[in-house]
Amino acid sequence: MPVVRIALAGNPNAGKSTVFNALTGARQHTGNWPGKTVALKTGRLPLNSHQLELVDLPGTYSLNAFSAEEVVTRDFLLDERPDAVVAVVDASNLERNLYLVMQLLEMRVPLIVALNMCDVAEDRAIVIDRARLSAQLGGVPVVRLVGTQQIGLDDLKRAILDLPHDGHLAPRTAELPLADPVASEHAAIQRLIEREPKLAARYDARWLALKLLEQDEDLLSRISEYRAVVGAVEAASERIRAATGEDPDTLIADRRYQIIGRIAEQVVTRQRDEALTRSDRLDTVLAHPRWGVPIFLLLMWLVFQVTANASAPLVDWIDSVINGPLVRWTRAGLGALGLGETWLASVIIDGAIAGVGGVLVFIPVLLALFMAIAVLEDSGYMARAAFVMDRFMQKMGLHGKSFLPLLVGFGCTVPAIYATRTLEHSEDRKITAFLTTFMSCGARLPIYVIFGTAFFGGASGTLVFAMYLAGIGVAVLTSLLLTRVIYRNKPVPPFVMELPPYRVPNRRTVATQMWTQTRDFLRRAATLILAASLAIWLLLALPVRGNHRFADVPPHDSLFGSVSAALAPALRPAGFGTWQATGALITGFSAKEVVITTMNQLYVGRDEVQEEVAGSFVDDARAIVSGLGEAVVLTGQELVNIAPRTLNVVPGVTIPELRILGGDTDDAPNTSQLQSALRGAFSPLAAVAFNVFVLLYVPCIAAISALRHEYGARWMLIQAVYTLGVAWWGAILVYQGGRLLGF
Repeated sequence: MPVVRIALAGNPNAGKSTVFNALTGARQHTGNWPGKTVALKTGRLPLNSHQLELVDLPGTYSLNAFSAEEVVTRDFLLDERPDAVVAVVDASNLERNLYLVMQLLEMRVPLIVALNMCDVAEDRAIVIDRARLSAQLGGVPVVRLVGTQQIGLDDLKRAILDLPHDGHLAPRTAELPLADPVASEHAAIQRLIEREPKLAARYDARWLALKLLEQDEDLLSRISEYRAVVGAVEAASERIRAATGEDPDTLIADRRYQIIGRIAEQVVTRQRDEALTRSDRLDTVLAHPRWGVPIFLLLMWLVFQVTANASAPLVDWIDSVINGPLVRWTRAGLGALGLGETWLASVIIDGAIAGVGGVLVFIPVLLALFMAIAVLEDSGYMARAAFVMDRFMQKMGLHGKSFLPLLVGFGCTVPAIYATRTLEHSEDRKITAFLTTFMSCGARLPIYVIFGTAFFGGASGTLVFAMYLAGIGVAVLTSLLLTRVIYRNKPVPPFVMELPPYRVPNRRTVATQMWTQTRDFLRRAATLILAASLAIWLLLALPVRGNHRFADVPPHDSLFGSVSAALAPALRPAGFGTWQATGALITGFSAKEVVITTMNQLYVGRDEVQEEVAGSFVDDARAIVSGLGEAVVLTGQELVNIAPRTLNVVPGVTIPELRILGGDTDDAPNTSQLQSALRGAFSPLAAVAFNVFVLLYVPCIAAISALRHEYGARWMLIQAVYTLGVAWWGAILVYQGGRLLGF
């Protein structure tokens, strides 16, 4: 079956990704374009005797190489030479969208124009003569679409198949009519390019001459070896400036807009005077200079509640199933095979199952986050969120959209890193992802509570509040360091943003985004998490002192204990340089919740840990089903109570705690023993310093793998080294500074 590659291009918020999702469904894959941090989505669509491979290019207003998105889109068209390009155009803003269409035609790519959001245009009494538009664009097919309702998709598929196909689809082109002196200078440069065989084979000579006159710095750097061409471009630009008083790129852009304006006059009819739309009326409140920020913060708080709290019952259910029945069934099965007390059983249960479980428990959190983001994006509110928060984020050297990932980071760092995909510029994405690790995730909260209750009693909330504030403060300082020192030449992007109309989110679009984003995380992160979990198990299983069997060794005699003891002196200036504290921090690399588990094992001892009571298979299966039902009910109850609890409409609303399946909900005695042990091992000042270290040091393996997946191994290592250094100095500053102050 022949493969036909189709690229989807379009302005931001023109509905391009909605069309892509409607065509491909769940048959999608996300990957970074080589050498870039801009993700491209690809999907397959069988169509008659062809296999369509669709590529969702980044949203861009032009192909002028002012951003990474524009460079990626242009380079894909140049290097990959797709069989056709579908330009998804917002029918309610045709004139602005035609600028990109003109540039695509200038590149001589086979083109189809998909007039999307026709329902919005028709609501505004805008009528577009598609036949005349097609004629004005040189015979390019023009298709009517309503992507959110999947209207017109069959017509688009037919238009793709109807394109002339004789091994390669024939392009339709539009030669931009230029006026002198630009026209004569352009023709001279074109002839000069045609005399260079390699250059003419790589680029269309007319298009390249036009881009060089527009002072495309990226292309100028690529052809720097052709000094005659570069010199001719510089000389031509000077002559044009002398003759007209304008730069060539300004004259060329003005010429495009003149042609686009004439086309719009001929094909667009407004049947009534434009009045305030429903979106305009909503924006008077939601994007208001005074009320916009509080409304945005309220909505972001709701996103945080959905991500962190509404998913919690399902997270607990998955965790209880994995660490309860699944572990028991595995242990029973291994016992039946005579492997119950072997190292193989340990590696399967303590290594493989624990590692896979560490991935699976993130699924409800990820689904909740991606659902919230998809709803905000598809409703049209995300653009307003960036608009109202831009002023504050600009003071940190970031874009307004950076606020959402940082807020999500208070729930979980993993989805917060993936949420940076909503940012347009690669530098903003990298910096924001770097900062998300300082937002105190929910996994750190149990550590704060244990130490706060042990050392400060009723004032434990003060410690928790201080940790959250400290994380925000370090994030602000780090942002200033990155944007004013490391990225001091990073251009501040102009805040020009398309405000799409408000609309009811499409269920299929939301579901597709939830599934594809979560699936992508599981595929790419699971192997790294599993490998790291097995490595930790191996360190705990290897004896280095005493006569102990492999996988049956006390922690202090294991390789883990020896490594912890070797690293412990580095933490003495911070007041907690014991091998137990160091070992707990080491296991915190796998997941921050493991810190408390490790401390319970090291400080209280294995003999003190209460053994779980095994039930029959039928009892376990029944408990799993009932536990799922209870988790679903509690999730629904949490969703129902988020709004009244946030607004304090219903005072005293309480959410019942979910009983951990197969476990004992009354863990107070064991927690009390741990708190007593902690009071004997830490001073109050050292306890605060330890919590500061937990707050700031390297995030969990899942977050590290997400950072590597999104931004590469180098950025991941830089972040790990930086956070470890900041945590070390921060803990020392708290401990030594507190001693100097007499605490």
